[in-house]
Order: sequence, then C-alpha cells, then structure tokens
Amino acid sequence: MSSYIDENKAKYIQRLSDAVAIPSVSSWTEQRHECIRMVNWTQDLLRTYGMTVELADVGQQELPDGTKIPLPPVILATYGNDKSKKTILIYGHLDVQPALVSDGWDTQPFELTEKNKKLFGRGSTDDKGPVLSWINVIEAYQQLNEPLPVNVKFVLESMEECGSEGLEDLLKSLKKTYLMDVDYVVISDSYWLGKEKPCLQYGLRGICYFFVEVECSTKDLHSGCFGGTIHEAMTDLVAILDSLVDEKGCIKINGMYDDVAPIHPQEEDVYKAITFDVKSYCAEAGVKQVIQENDKEKVLMHRWRYPSLSIHGIHGAFDGVGCKTVIPRKVTGKFSIRIVPNMKIKTVEKLIEKHVDNIMKNIRHSPNKYSVKLEHGGDYWVADFNDPQYLAARRATLAVHGIEPDLTREGGSIPITITFQELTGKTVLLLPIGASDDGAHSQNEKFDIENYMNGNISSTHSAKMSSEEQQLQNGTTADSPVSAVENAKKSDPESSKVTEPGENVADASVNSDEKTLTTQADTTVPATSSPTDEPTSTTTGTEQHSLETQNGKSYPNSVNSKEISEADDQLVTVNGNADHADDEKKTNGHGKRDIDYVNNDGTSEGITTAKKVKTAAVEDEEKEDGANKNVQEISAV
Repeated sequence: MSSYIDENKAKYIQRLSDAVAIPSVSSWTEQRHECIRMVNWTQDLLRTYGMTVELADVGQQELPDGTKIPLPPVILATYGNDKSKKTILIYGHLDVQPALVSDGWDTQPFELTEKNKKLFGRGSTDDKGPVLSWINVIEAYQQLNEPLPVNVKFVLESMEECGSEGLEDLLKSLKKTYLMDVDYVVISDSYWLGKEKPCLQYGLRGICYFFVEVECSTKDLHSGCFGGTIHEAMTDLVAILDSLVDEKGCIKINGMYDDVAPIHPQEEDVYKAITFDVKSYCAEAGVKQVIQENDKEKVLMHRWRYPSLSIHGIHGAFDGVGCKTVIPRKVTGKFSIRIVPNMKIKTVEKLIEKHVDNIMKNIRHSPNKYSVKLEHGGDYWVADFNDPQYLAARRATLAVHGIEPDLTREGGSIPITITFQELTGKTVLLLPIGASDDGAHSQNEKFDIENYMNGNISSTHSAKMSSEEQQLQNGTTADSPVSAVENAKKSDPESSKVTEPGENVADASVNSDEKTLTTQADTTVPATSSPTDEPTSTTTGTEQHSLETQNGKSYPNSVNSKEISEADDQLVTVNGNADHADDEKKTNGHGKRDIDYVNNDGTSEGITTAKKVKTAAVEDEEKEDGANKNVQEISAV
C-alpha cells in the first residue's frame, strides 16, 4: 500500500492542485457557484471509483438584506455494503476560508505551490487535503485489487466555515436510513500538536459567535460638524469590545466561569507527559511570547481546558487606505467565545446580553440603538479515549509513523461532531493529518507532502476496527475511567452523588466475585484562585461536578496516558513489527470480496443497527488470556 501511494505521489499532488484551484469560499456569497462547482468536482471523482453518490439539497441561505441564495448540496457517498464488515463514516468539508494575495500571501492562494516539500494553497490542509487522503486510499485498494476491509460512507459539506447551515437538519432526517448502519465516525479536520509527533484528539472546545451592532444616526456624519456633540456608534462599540477580556486573556463577563468543569489534581501531570514546545508554538504563531510565558502545562490548559474570547473585527467602519473624517452611522463588532465543559450556549448568550446591556445603559449611558446576536453556536465535545476505535487508531498510527501518538484535545470547534455522536450512538474519532504549523485560516496555508502521503494511516486504521470490536465482545478491553464510573453508579447508588467541594469521589470501585476494579482519576475540586491567576469555576456546593458531562454521560477531563498504555501494552504490536502491517494485511486470508452498492438515496435493504456491546469488569487472569489471544488475532490482519 505504502509503495503504491509513493509511486503515485505526483498524481495525488495534481489532484489536490485541481481542488485548491476552485475558490470554494463559503462566506463569499456572491461566489456561491464556486462552492457548488467544488461539490460537482468531488462527486465526479467519487463516482470514478465506483461510489454511489447522492447530492442532498439543504435549502437556501437568507442573507442580511433578506435575499436568498442556494446552500451547496451535501455529498452522501457510499462504497461497499458487505454486511460482514464494519461501516466507517468519514466527515469532511470542501469549503475554505477567504484568501487574497493582498492579505499577505507569498503565493497565489488558489494555485497550489510546492516549495520545500510543502504544498501551499488555501484549503490544502483545511480540509481538501485530508478529504482527498481518504479518497486516495480507496483508489489504492482498487488498483491493488485488494478488498477494502470496511464499508465506507462519506458526508461532505461545503458550509463548515460558516456554521454548517442546513447540515444538522439533514443528518437528523437520515438517522434511520443513511446513518443507521454506521459503526464508526472519523473526522480528519484538525491538527497535530506539533510538527513531528502525530496525535489523536478526544476533545474539542465549543463556540459561540456573536455580532454586536450599534447605530447612532440615519446616515454617516462629518466629524467636523458632529464630533463631540453626539454619542458615536464607534466609540460605544469599542467600549463594549474593550470590556470583554483583560490583558491576561481572562473573560471579564460576570458568571462566565461558573459552569467550567473543575480541574482534576492529576490533570497537570498528564499535560507534562505531552510533547509540546512553547518556543516552537510561539515561532509558528509569529509572536515573541505567550501570556503564560514558558509554562507548557498552563499554555495547553488555556488552549484546550479554559474558555477564551477573541475579537475578530468591526464591520461598517472606514478601513481603506488614506484618511476619511467620517462618523459611521452603524457599526458591527464580531467576537467569539470558545466554550468548554460544562458551559451551556444558552447561558453564555444570556450573560453576553446582560453584559452589553450594562455597558450601554449603566456605564456609557448611551441613547444609541444596539443589539446582540448569537450568529452561530456549537457545543464542546469530549470522547472516551479508551474506546476500541481509539485503541485501533493508536496501533494504526504506530504502524504508519513508528511512534505512539499523543492523546490531546483541540482548542478549536467542529460543532457537527456532537451531532454525529448523538445520531449514530457511536464513537467519533478525530484523526488529525495536518501539522500544527499548517496555518489553516491564515496566510500561506500549507500541507506537508509527507503528511499528505501518509494519509494511508486511514487505511491502516480502518483495517483494525473489526479486531477491536472482537476484543470488546471477548471482554478483553480494560474498562476506561468512563465505563468504570458508570458501572460504579449502577452498582452503588451512593457513588452517583454530586461531589462536594474538596471531596474525592474518583476511587469508584466495582465488586465482582470478590475482585475490585478501581479507577484512579482523582477528581478533588481545587480551591478557587484569584481572578488574576488561573480562571476557575466559582460554582460551589452541590453545583460542583467532578467529571465533564455531555448529554447526561460523564467523561474524564484528563487522560492518564500511563494507565492506558499499561492496559494496551499487549495490543500495540503487529507481529512484533509495525513495519509489516501492510504486508500482513494483504494476506489476511479473506480473499477478494465483491462490493455491493446501496441505493442512490444512501439506504439499503436488510441493514440493521449494529448491536451495542456492553463492557464489563473481568478477572485479571481472563484479561491476560484474552489479550494474548487478541495479539494473535491482530497478527493475522
């Protein structure tokens, strides 16, 4: 597999070049036809390799002036309908952020440019390159006359950069058809923590994007005639924006930290084990230093663990070259808040509205019209990193890169992640392909050729999924902290009590034939620090929670990498040599299978929802015997 991909490197680079050449900027509404052209280009490519493709209509987008334009259709593509195989769903997006040479690009943003083993161009890493990596894998299997080890479904949208308008409603309508037989969901729309070591991500911050508008007059005014006599919209808006965040990056809005999940005392120890260089991080950003100086653990926590507020721009004000002495009649400020467990979008929205009201009425005493609008929002997401899919992905990463990946979070947001999790009831895996310095959303966005070619990690990852499911059925996968806590609650109602401040409830034990399974994720609630130190939750009493929660389920908010490593030590080697993974996979004894296709609407007769297998604590001896058996099973892959 690897040799085939290397031999076809030039073809794959040209394919990415063709994709980048289509300026599918979803926020350029006057160029919406380019997004639709990108959709058509992709569907033609998918059909070339025998996939069944449907373009799903998701309606129209209403613009601020009331006009409506079509939303780009969503691609639903299917390859394979073998009921003996698992079905993996790949999500990605085809739209990109705006890009102009005048923004500071060194190359034409929509002309892929190869330089120093890097491919520069808008969308190269976000997200056209990763999407093509998956399509390239399917092509490679076909050309090598090898059966793909899983059925594959794609959901590819072209409005992700503008809040995925229309997608959630579409997915809800597909719950009992297209999504019904999905066993795993994989998203490759995020990045490694550094430039050298791959990672798997089990958490994302959410987002609340706000518009705040201030209007002072019916028309623009001359500053010489009206300056100093009226309440100017711009000065009101600047005052509002200035009141949102302080010089330490802490949000200055009352109550904003109240619902933030408390930090486990062991959490900082977990961050210490992660490979991350603050100086390199600063160099990639082009800054002299970060707020947290050279404290790696604090930098990571502020990137993943705490909420943040960023101001993005002001619309309606003069921003051209030269001078213009005008008082704008109406201006709109744009800012966003990245939310974390256990913050709620509705609560954040109310806090922002209350804060702006206070600034305008009680501090500015302004008569100007103003409004606050939540433009779009998406919840945070956190997964069980000990799920079989994550264990499979770890082995796949080891096979391709020769190194165990870090288990990390990401500070950005992919709102549709939680939608897939809720509708399928299955684990969602974030499998980054791009490096930390790729510059997504920025000037000179790039995709390393090595990372693009190593997209065959996707194939290795998918090939191991069936083995992981078998391990789960055999009861040989150790309980994760999540399942252990949930089992403890079922066994002992007292264990489900809400944590009081300072109380440690993490040592949740499950008795089984005089054997005890204990989780060691300490969840003592920390003491509250001063506002000028680290942001902390100010919730007290029974409102404190020791675990991050999502949809009623608790998740650990730290990763005990040592604990996972010990539980998985016997499972991470393929025949003792990761380098032979591809060769052994080719001779797995199954032979070539015929591929069945589903209907054009993505449905298929006879497909039923995969049975949900419950995990349980087992005897240590059984775990060891089962693990040894699984090593043999994996060696056969």
